[in-house]
Amino acid sequence: MTSSDITALLSPVDLGPVRLRNRVFVPGHTTNFGHENHPTERHAAYHAERARGGVGLIITEGIRVHPTSAGRHVSLGSFDDDSIPAYAAVAEAVQAHGTRLFAQLLHTGRQANGDATRTAAWSPGTTPWAAGTHIPHAMGRSDIALVVRSFGAAARRMRQAGYDGVEIHLGHGHLIEQFLSPFTNTRTDAYGGSSDARLRLAREVLAEVVAQAPGLPLGIRVSTDEFLPGGLTPPDMVEIVDRLRQEFPLLYVHASHAAYHGSYSLATQMADMSFRHAPFRHHAALFKKEVPGLPVLAVCRLDSLPEAAGLVASGEADLVGLARPHIADPHLVRRAEEGRAHEVRACVACNQGCVGRLEASLPIACVVNPEVGDEGAWARLRSARPAATRRVLVVGAGPAGMEAALSARRAGHEVTLAEAGAALGGGIAVAATVPGRERLALMITDLARELADSTVDLRLGERVSTADLLPGGRLDGYDDVVVATGARPSKRELPGGPPVFDVLETVAALGDDASALRGTVLVRDDQGTWTAASLAEALAHAGARVHVLSPTASFAAKITTYSRLALTRRLGELGTRSHVMRDVHTAHGATVVLRDALGGHTEELTGVTAVVDVALPVADDRLYRELDAVDGAPRVHVVGDANAPRTALEAVYEGRLAGTFLTDAVTGAELLARTL
Repeated sequence: MTSSDITALLSPVDLGPVRLRNRVFVPGHTTNFGHENHPTERHAAYHAERARGGVGLIITEGIRVHPTSAGRHVSLGSFDDDSIPAYAAVAEAVQAHGTRLFAQLLHTGRQANGDATRTAAWSPGTTPWAAGTHIPHAMGRSDIALVVRSFGAAARRMRQAGYDGVEIHLGHGHLIEQFLSPFTNTRTDAYGGSSDARLRLAREVLAEVVAQAPGLPLGIRVSTDEFLPGGLTPPDMVEIVDRLRQEFPLLYVHASHAAYHGSYSLATQMADMSFRHAPFRHHAALFKKEVPGLPVLAVCRLDSLPEAAGLVASGEADLVGLARPHIADPHLVRRAEEGRAHEVRACVACNQGCVGRLEASLPIACVVNPEVGDEGAWARLRSARPAATRRVLVVGAGPAGMEAALSARRAGHEVTLAEAGAALGGGIAVAATVPGRERLALMITDLARELADSTVDLRLGERVSTADLLPGGRLDGYDDVVVATGARPSKRELPGGPPVFDVLETVAALGDDASALRGTVLVRDDQGTWTAASLAEALAHAGARVHVLSPTASFAAKITTYSRLALTRRLGELGTRSHVMRDVHTAHGATVVLRDALGGHTEELTGVTAVVDVALPVADDRLYRELDAVDGAPRVHVVGDANAPRTALEAVYEGRLAGTFLTDAVTGAELLARTL
């Protein structure tokens, strides 16, 4: 990608009457920062940080137009005029930095989980969005009329709040798409049957928005392809968009894809690292070709500005959206403008903090950016310096240790980072060698670059003992020690049965020719994370016949649904078999006896050539415990897997807390919370 291409991407552009300083936008994405369905100071600080980072346009997360779409109190909604001041505060915070702000309006329809509000979801019919979910209420004419009025009223409020425009969400399997799609709309009244009847709700909504908020710039977001049998296809959506743009003053079409449905379709909506770069760029290109004159916004797994610039340079899109990259680094654009693009922390597309936490109704977070959602508090903390400079030793250079060392140095301390091994990265560096998980290496690359640019004293191949740190020891004189020594795998042998490999042994075998793991391999998964899933997939690709065993009631329970739906499809295509609510009872020769968790019944799995044991890891915390028990030792803090084996999300967060505050993670989090 040439510099001229980047220059074009970062040059001002007119989107109708709206002047943007560049062609980069942050598309709408749920944050769960809301309170009683209103935006909060966290929203204002979060979006203001990205505006400060130089992006041209921000589109808010979906603002529900009616309480039947709320689902949860942490989502956003605009149900009455009392919401206007809260939305105005967000607009003022963003626009103060020269960024334009559009409000995305939607009704989620049948997937609005009514547990929090004890209300029924609304839909064209009564089919749930996935097995085991709520049965929706089939909307009557009065319900439809109420929703139409609600869209118009919400648009009026956004105009009063000072927004630069609104985006009506016609995609992602939300309510309007549920009416548009023959997959979900089986009605036989005036709102179903023919394509024209299915389009009626969209027309009525857009007409009401124009009537209640005249002159307010108006765009639409669509799903170019639902990826559902009998669902909307690209030709269908081209026709729909073309018809709507002839009837309404549309500013743009935001070309997304997928439907909120319990199938592979949903996995494409937040495509993780298992997808190739920019896998859906052809959708935007289709609208540029078939609906000339209508500006097109492109989105999804566009990981960097050079990739975004490629779409603009080739004429495939007018604006390009980067949501997760802006979560990872809110100053993405500004760094490029200032010739500091090499300083960007890359999104690894893991879907762990940004998507996985949403499913638990928790505020979003980010593996590589532990400040997400607390931007205001961290900004205030950075303005203060420590009372005194301390000498800090960080032991272990995995993600927790690297982040702790960098954070302590930024806080003004003298920092040494000691790593017993010959390389940086810890467990993440190992995970990144597994086929399909290579993008994790970007995390280590970025941290290593920041360390190289800092004055942290990095010592590889240096093993630290408790005696080294006591008075008179070779490392005497440190005020604080941060223990980030990670965790080690455990393994349950099967005497008389097949050979058993722990996680590290399995990764090493994959790095060779994997001959020891051919034949029928049983992956014993006690974690429910990507550890077992990625190893199972890699082994299957290497030619093994893989069986995955889980004692829990679901497969890969800790992987977000968005990623799991794609994972299970890939594993199914590879012939992988799953055994849930099962555990190993006994083993003899090449036979492993499985026991059912319900009634204790057993079944035999024969011909097993190897077992991969993804057992619970064990914290490598000996240094912490020894120092903690000795009087006169330096003050000690423990972070990451050495504290308790979890994921890189917690490791990096705890590393930043420990380095910044030089205290334990719980106290550090409390100090941070008090500055909110």
